[in-house]
Amino acid sequence: MTNPPRTRAFRRRRALVLVAAATAVTLVCGFVALGWAAAIPDTTATTSESKDSTTVDADADAADAVDTAAVIDWASLSPAVTAQMQYVQEHWDSIESEEFGFIEENDCMDFASQSLLARGWLEDDDWWYAVGDAYSSSAAWRSSTAFMEYLLEHPEKATMLTDAQRDQVKVGDIVQFDWDVSGDRDHTGIVTAIVTKDDGSIDIEYAGHTDATWDRSVDWSITEQHPGGVATYWSIAD
Repeated sequence: MTNPPRTRAFRRRRALVLVAAATAVTLVCGFVALGWAAAIPDTTATTSESKDSTTVDADADAADAVDTAAVIDWASLSPAVTAQMQYVQEHWDSIESEEFGFIEENDCMDFASQSLLARGWLEDDDWWYAVGDAYSSSAAWRSSTAFMEYLLEHPEKATMLTDAQRDQVKVGDIVQFDWDVSGDRDHTGIVTAIVTKDDGSIDIEYAGHTDATWDRSVDWSITEQHPGGVATYWSIAD
């Protein structure tokens, strides 16, 4: 016959042993869990830091873009050139116009013509636009090469300058590019700044459509974008 007191004592000892064992296991697991948590990288913090870093980098890039933008000295410009440059500044990145239309992938000369109209130029038999339909405007209005030929026939409107005559270029003048040195003109922009560097050399910055830009360097265009390209300018008569 089993002795009840001894059985109860045995059960109590066994219960205490089990409790102690469970406590030990719990402590060990807790330490392991803490160690595992410490060893695992804080992905939330890393992700947040990465986002913050990306944001900072983006902000820095944006700030750089603003810092390098052509700054126009409006006070030095005539009223006509001021009107031209205000138009360019407001519309250099536009991709549509109810008045002038838009030529997909080839709107550079159309936009340069618009700027000259804002400057005070008047349409004539060879240089004119079709309202709302840039494709139907005259060749001289929308084609870089045709515009070059038009100005060669109208020296009273502008004087051609070579790239070696940069010191004569003014804000509001027209820059044209011959990317493959074929004699025609492949791209046209409007001069926004003349930058004199520390070494005395001059860089010209320009705005334009198609590859929409406000402050692109002529030097970059003919050395990096289209190595070997040639730039010429049209000094617009006052």
